[in-house]
Amino acid sequence: MKKLILVGSGNMSIAYCKALKSLNLDFTVVGNSESKSQDFTSKTGELCISGGIENYLNNIDHKPSHAILAVQVEALHNISAMLIKHGISNILVEKPGGIDENEITSLSEIAKNRCSLFVAYNRRFYQSVIKSRQMIADDGGPISARFEFTEWSHIIEKLNKPEILKKNWFLANSTHVIDLAFYLIGKPIELSSYTSGNMEWHKPSIYSGAGVTEKKCLFSYYANWESSGRWAIEVNTAKRKLILSPLEILQEQEIGSVALKKIDIDYSIDEEFKPGILEQVKAFIGGEQRNLKSIDEQKNDLTFLLKINGKS
Repeated sequence: MKKLILVGSGNMSIAYCKALKSLNLDFTVVGNSESKSQDFTSKTGELCISGGIENYLNNIDHKPSHAILAVQVEALHNISAMLIKHGISNILVEKPGGIDENEITSLSEIAKNRCSLFVAYNRRFYQSVIKSRQMIADDGGPISARFEFTEWSHIIEKLNKPEILKKNWFLANSTHVIDLAFYLIGKPIELSSYTSGNMEWHKPSIYSGAGVTEKKCLFSYYANWESSGRWAIEVNTAKRKLILSPLEILQEQEIGSVALKKIDIDYSIDEEFKPGILEQVKAFIGGEQRNLKSIDEQKNDLTFLLKINGKS
């Protein structure tokens, strides 16, 4: 049986713990502070060992084969590198894998030929997304799409988060939507992008662009962090428009109709667990790498992610 370690004691770790317990997996939870570790235990019923992951690994004889890393974004790179140094061969690290493009590129190099490291874009595993992929394929593929990744800056600016995280909010958070959109329609091979706006904690704040993907799907996107909006993805096939807004729910608009119809699928897994987490954990533990995002894929995606963010 695979031995797994869950690193972290916050809300994401609590969500992972629930999924791991439901799968009857053998795992150990390690946190930093004693107070947060005790809080984790009181909420989950699962022991959380305090003292930090490096201290824990230095004091055990048999290293786990798998690790799930759910800590603050600004700590993802260094702790991932430390796990690799300790010989853990399979790692699932929370998105985006590092605080910026330099850390993501560095982590890709550190992991090369040493471990299988995946970035946890759990929205790829929503029941709505699984069904969307199936319907898009059945309809003959995507022919056009548009998506929006507007962030609610009036809330984010008040969050008690490090300034370096807010400065990199596009990569740390908005890429949930962007990764999912291109997961559905293919990677862009042509892209024109435009940005403007400047907030105190993030630049840019307004985005627009368009292009074509490897699947010959025309797409456009926009986001305005200074105005109203939300996360949303729309994919047109030859038979219908599929709408993910919110991303957890799939709706369709049939040709010749303006009515939106919710697709009748079983959403119970994403209602019982944090959406996407259970299926993502099953893929990671089961070695089903096809739908997981490798650190190399994340590094390669920086080419267009930086362009969308006005950095190149």
